[in-house]
Amino acid sequence: MNKHIQGIGMTSQRTRDRLVDRLRAEGIQNERVLEVIRTTPRHMFIDEALAHRAYEDTALPIGQGQTISQPYSVARMTEIIIENGIPDKVLEVGTGSGYQSAVLARLIPKVYTVERINGLLIKARECHRALRLNNIFAKHSDGSWGWPEKAPYPAIMVTAAPEHVPESLLEQLSVGGRMVIPVGTVSGAQKLKLITRTDSAYEEQTLNAVKFVPLLDGSIR
Repeated sequence: MNKHIQGIGMTSQRTRDRLVDRLRAEGIQNERVLEVIRTTPRHMFIDEALAHRAYEDTALPIGQGQTISQPYSVARMTEIIIENGIPDKVLEVGTGSGYQSAVLARLIPKVYTVERINGLLIKARECHRALRLNNIFAKHSDGSWGWPEKAPYPAIMVTAAPEHVPESLLEQLSVGGRMVIPVGTVSGAQKLKLITRTDSAYEEQTLNAVKFVPLLDGSIR
């Protein structure tokens, strides 16, 4: 493990505090979420060359054509997932850098996360181990399939945008469960949606405009 991974304290706490102040000003209200953002070392989840930008409120490249999500998006989606109470587990579709799952793991007892690009998953697992986040269970898999063996889930978070909500993920929601998912094309508009499963249907609410990498089919070694 290199010094970058070990250097949790390498970035000024004041920089993280400024990020949290910015997120609060942008409308993030849940203080538990803000505290987790404040104390989670985002610089661990990006390349060392970009560490100086770790606490900017922007998405950053992590290789393989993927990005670490903008902190506002991480905070907002986390806030939505827990706004009706803390679920006992959550499925994250699109591990990416592992930062979002690290945030979730400090709020939710069990985090199941799937990633289609194995190289990214290996790095994410390394970061999770360094932070001793032993409640994250990661799997190399096509994200649109989810992780049906561990279903149903009271909460699902999708961190890449399909053009349409995958039926397989809807089926893995428990009754009363909530899924937050960006939907749309890379070149067109994407909207963040909240889908709630009822006894007989799925209720869909459109929240705000977002920009995520596309949810693609097929796993990559």
